Amino acid sequence: MKPHVVILGAGFGGLELASSLSEVHGDALAVTLIDRADHFIFGYSKLDVMFGKKTSDAVKLSYATLVKPGVRLVRETVTAIDPVARRVTTNAGVHDADYLVIALGADYDVSQTPGITLGKNELYSLAGAEHLRHVIPTFERGHAVIGVCHAPFKCPPAPSECALMLHDHLDKRGVRGACTITLVMPLPKPVPPSPETSDALLAAFAERGITFVPGKKVVGVEGERVKLDDGSELPCQLFLGVPRNRAPDVVVAAGLTKDGWVTIDQRTLETPHPRVWAIGDLANTGAPKAGVFAEAAAKTVAANITSLVRGEAPTAKYPGAGSCYIEVGGDKIARVVVDFFSGPKPTGTFHAPSLELRADKEQFGSTRRARWFGLH
Repeated sequence: MKPHVVILGAGFGGLELASSLSEVHGDALAVTLIDRADHFIFGYSKLDVMFGKKTSDAVKLSYATLVKPGVRLVRETVTAIDPVARRVTTNAGVHDADYLVIALGADYDVSQTPGITLGKNELYSLAGAEHLRHVIPTFERGHAVIGVCHAPFKCPPAPSECALMLHDHLDKRGVRGACTITLVMPLPKPVPPSPETSDALLAAFAERGITFVPGKKVVGVEGERVKLDDGSELPCQLFLGVPRNRAPDVVVAAGLTKDGWVTIDQRTLETPHPRVWAIGDLANTGAPKAGVFAEAAAKTVAANITSLVRGEAPTAKYPGAGSCYIEVGGDKIARVVVDFFSGPKPTGTFHAPSLELRADKEQFGSTRRARWFGLH
């Protein structure tokens, strides 16, 4: 019998893990990759959809094109996880694993934020981006608020990108002078690990007349008012929300979470249960919740599963480092490289906005489309 690896979730982490294992083991390892969706999209593509740069269909990558030795992708919904037995129940059956990796990402919880509706006034789901794609062009006058409801949240630079892209959009339409843009965020700065990046974004906000409200959360939207956690309110005719993020219900029900996120060893990604790992946005990794960090975590887990399959001691450690591209408007892109584990405190290196970095971002996407889906 071949060793069986079951991977829950075919996002950045799941796709890279399956690819890495297939690359090393081929058909010698049985890998089952489970996801309820029929496609993958890069998270940053949602902003492209929202501002009319790309269509929803154009950013979807079908799982049907994923063909790798030893990997079987099944479209099923996970309904229960037994981390002790390493057994996964889905709407279609049961999967028993020798090695289990949970990479189901973070879900969005709007239940505690009245007035936030998934697929309507939030920009973190594809449905929300698609809806706002038709709403934003009708906004010609008044107050726009980009509001974060809770931290941590996926892709920390995304709200800042949204504010800058909204400025460009309104400016091109000739209505920017009749509109205000306010960004509300629970963090003290746009990108706390990198003061240089934060300073650059704050300078860009100031240059464009965007108001940044740090250290506050959106707790509700009522009519044309946005309510903040300090009791204050903001006028608002266009709300673009970042919902509260949390681990999926099925993961919480499995007893794997503490304070909303899966408890793991931050360097090996292993849960308290042997041969059960959690990677990506649902795990308390100590690093940002972003695709590139899930990808790095997947490489670490792949290396350690390979060691265990070969009867060797697992020694790979999660680096907690990665880079994010930041849309700053004017077709320019900045880049920040952050490192959370190498030194006594997190560090960040800022690469100033340029047109050249747009080519880098496009290459980032194309290399992963080729690696994961065989698309060139």
